[in-house]
Amino acid sequence: MAERLLDVQHLRTHFFTRSGVVKAVEDVSLYLDEGETLGIVGESGCGKSVTSLSIMRLIDRPGKIVGGKILFQGEDLLDVDQDELHAIRGGKIAMIFQDPMTSLNPVYTVGYQIAEAVKAHLNLDEKAAWNRAAEMLERVRIPEARRRLKHYPHEFSGGMRQRVMIAIALSCNPQLLIADEPTTALDVTIQAQVLDLMKALAQEFRSATLLITHDLGVVAGSCDRVNVMYAGRVVETAPTRTLFAKPAHPYTQALLAAVPRPDSERGSRLAAIGGQPPNLIHLPPGCPFAPRCRKAQPRCHQELPLLELKGEGQQAACFYPY
Repeated sequence: MAERLLDVQHLRTHFFTRSGVVKAVEDVSLYLDEGETLGIVGESGCGKSVTSLSIMRLIDRPGKIVGGKILFQGEDLLDVDQDELHAIRGGKIAMIFQDPMTSLNPVYTVGYQIAEAVKAHLNLDEKAAWNRAAEMLERVRIPEARRRLKHYPHEFSGGMRQRVMIAIALSCNPQLLIADEPTTALDVTIQAQVLDLMKALAQEFRSATLLITHDLGVVAGSCDRVNVMYAGRVVETAPTRTLFAKPAHPYTQALLAAVPRPDSERGSRLAAIGGQPPNLIHLPPGCPFAPRCRKAQPRCHQELPLLELKGEGQQAACFYPY
């Protein structure tokens, strides 16, 4: 059995605003084994990105992690000091953000940025670090890699900048790669190339991957398991094939029904999810999805359902699944 790499237990991250406490992540648990890819999906504002930033301990004011554990290789990241955390970030855990233009420093060459990451975590000298930078640009299939080390981020296309971000993230051989909407700003063809590249390199480096996305098509082609989030909570978790074949939670069913299908009749409308996501400051009593759920019963508006086993490897927070 593969060693458990990441084990997040009952994570709670809140934002303390003038309007009230925003419960962005509330009682979220997830795990990742070595070499595994876990997808986190859901609508904008459901807590996907805040979960990933919490794992990296990158939550700024007015946000705060108020509860839970983040066990990485058995050590709680919430208990480590800043020096140890700096060594873990970029070294053992790396992150790819959705907008490489704001993640890359515009005043430094891409070669310098890769080399600095390598020197910080692999203790290489200047020459070895630049050789590693050139090797990584070659690995992410950037033509004339050694020449392009001297180029600045603005001299690369969007797809190429994202490849540079992947090169930086994987340059120090991390055990865990967190990718937050890594293909959002790219066209469909480039999206597929970047995802294939990430998958191939993660396998080569034997990295586990936490993939955050709103695109179920990306999940279907990339992930071993999926966590579905709604209003700061995980409402369903299942192996990818199970989730697509037999989704248990009404929210998951609604998400899948809203995906365009090539076999749909011409002119047919997509199934939309009615209503709006709840206000995370003033959450309704009971199930947060109940006001939008066609299956909701009186109990759903009064009691909060917790994750329960519904099938092999499948859990859902719903009183009336399927």
